[in-house]
Amino acid sequence: MVQTLRRVFLTLLFLSISTSNTFASEQDEAQVLDVMGTVADHNYFKVPGFINGGKIYLPRIFYWESAEGESKLSAYLSTKSVLESGEFVETEEGALVPANGGHIIVDLSITSHLIYFWMGMLLALVLTVMAAGRYKRGIGRTVEPQGAFQNMFEVLFVFIRDDVARDNIDHHKADRYVPFLFTMFMGISFMNLFGLLPWAATATADLTVTATLAFVTFVITQFSGTKDYWAHIFWFPGVPTWVRVILTPVEILGMFTKPFALAIRLFANMLSGKIMIIAILGLVFIFADLFGAGAAYGVGIFSVSLTVVLYALKAFVALLQAYIFTLLSAVFIGMAAEDHAHSEEGYYTEHSAEEVSAN
Repeated sequence: MVQTLRRVFLTLLFLSISTSNTFASEQDEAQVLDVMGTVADHNYFKVPGFINGGKIYLPRIFYWESAEGESKLSAYLSTKSVLESGEFVETEEGALVPANGGHIIVDLSITSHLIYFWMGMLLALVLTVMAAGRYKRGIGRTVEPQGAFQNMFEVLFVFIRDDVARDNIDHHKADRYVPFLFTMFMGISFMNLFGLLPWAATATADLTVTATLAFVTFVITQFSGTKDYWAHIFWFPGVPTWVRVILTPVEILGMFTKPFALAIRLFANMLSGKIMIIAILGLVFIFADLFGAGAAYGVGIFSVSLTVVLYALKAFVALLQAYIFTLLSAVFIGMAAEDHAHSEEGYYTEHSAEEVSAN
């Protein structure tokens, strides 16, 4: 463990100091570390050691309306191709707009955050299919699980099934939601962990990604709602009419604040962690620009040491935030899918009539 941390420390220190030597030449126009520009979504995908500065430029797709009112769907290989077509021009802020007037209705371009979203979900799918293939062959059913991969997979799956789904959703219905909850947990975990790579992007630091995940939870929650769930939103049995007038709008608002909280919590935690690491490592570049390489070496030792600690913390937070998102999704689904008849049946099964009457 100590050996691993030492290697991580030396690697980050080397990267920080070597990058600080070229910082000034790369910032000719503006001698400011662009923290928000670093964590923002981009129209290119970074690959270490790849040609063209390690950037693979991604397709740009626009559904737009011309000045004449004609709607068009245009696709280009990259932003450079867009500008070469003559149909769009770039503003001072870097945005693309139709050259002869009009406006973009929907930007369907492939971005770095979207790529990492696909990668996270695809990796979760591939690992699940691989594990399912082993179970179909009897490994893990007729004999014990074999290998580190299957054992880790089983621990995570059983944890989500028993401690997340079954603990928060009616036991008659819990298992049907396990595939969704497990996919959410694994997919978000991979997206969060991808963000730890120096060249990678954190897809969950994008509000559109977390809002999409929260929207899926919202839709499943509403479609899982029982009669009791909807009755307690719109009617409130046993409550005076004048009180219903107050409670119903609050409950309707609560339907939307739950997924909103899911989206904002995940987005804010992942974005703040990314910004913190960039800002601390950015001290190396700032001191190199202001005071020279000697100051960069001095500050680099402090910055990289702190970054190593933050990386370990961020790895823990990456898994923690995936767990929290999955747990709250299960709680919201469980509240909507709760069946009071089943609850009463279970209660009478476990307790005698005398215990019930005594209570």
